[in-house]
Amino acid sequence: MGAFTSHSAVTKTFEKNQQYINEMNKLKLERWIQLHAQMKQREKAQEIAKNRELFIWMSAFYLIAGSGIMSKFFRVKRPAVLSPLIPMSFVLLYYGDLSYGTKLHRINLEAEMIMEHEKELLEFPCDLPTVASIDSARIELDEESRLHPPHV
Repeated sequence: MGAFTSHSAVTKTFEKNQQYINEMNKLKLERWIQLHAQMKQREKAQEIAKNRELFIWMSAFYLIAGSGIMSKFFRVKRPAVLSPLIPMSFVLLYYGDLSYGTKLHRINLEAEMIMEHEKELLEFPCDLPTVASIDSARIELDEESRLHPPHV
């Protein structure tokens, strides 16, 4: 009789513990997801800041080089002297758009479009590794090292 009541008490305790463990696992996973989301945001913010700094330096270079090219053009009066300004302008405009424009927004939209409509581009070659394939590769490497030990 006592065994029957203690069995139900043990079962209730076990179920309570199982529920607690499930809640803790859920909380742990949510924290992990939030941590990684915040880390990605910080990395992206740092990348944007780096591009803005590079844009400022490139703008200064463009102004100095452009003024030198323009002064040379006014002395020699040959349009070919202005040709370096064309590629320099494209590079400067690219980094300006990347730093202060909508380029990152367009990149994100394109990435979303790829993820929705072109999922085959995102697949890993030979699918995802399985536990069995990882273990077999580990065992194979271990056997290889036993058969052919490194020479010291």
